[in-house]
Amino acid sequence: MTTGSTRTLTVVSAGLREPSSTSLLASQLAAATRAALSERGLDPEVTTIELREHARDVTDNLLTGFASEGLQAAKDVVAAADGVITVTPIFSASYSGLFKSFLDLLDDDALAGTPVLLGATAGTARHSLALEHTIRPLLSYLRALTVPTAVFAAAGDRGNHHTIDASVATRIERAAAELATLVATREATEDVDTGLHSPSFAALLHAS
Repeated sequence: MTTGSTRTLTVVSAGLREPSSTSLLASQLAAATRAALSERGLDPEVTTIELREHARDVTDNLLTGFASEGLQAAKDVVAAADGVITVTPIFSASYSGLFKSFLDLLDDDALAGTPVLLGATAGTARHSLALEHTIRPLLSYLRALTVPTAVFAAAGDRGNHHTIDASVATRIERAAAELATLVATREATEDVDTGLHSPSFAALLHAS
């Protein structure tokens, strides 16, 4: 968390491919939230975490109990964010294993009280209820402050990997405004000094 007019926004995308419809939705949610924060007189700093880049490290962390420098940096930036956007593909009516595994590795209080916008993608609209039946309860269990509007995009909502249906675009704007309002009204505080001085997030990611 930062001070003054600056707010940190972390985007967690669990897309498995490149290009990815999940990453597309994540980037559109981030852009809309950035704009909404700017309209409120805030200076947003946005960091995007593509979980597929950390997939092997996530598995190693689950097996050994130790995180690589890059994965630890990703976990830390989520925990320090003023607001978080999470987007996962839906498989068999639930979140992806990579998405769940990453959340399992976060510290117990990492998302407590943090405003979180929920997004999901799938091949068919039949999976849309997964947002409310599986993803929101998961984030609520982690004590995140989930925004009322969640955003789901099915294959039929995407003309290609660069455009999205108008109805989904409307939900994106609404959800982004809700997240921006929650982030804007949170009291900005100094990061707690743990006495540990680590390399920057960007440097650690490049080293991973």
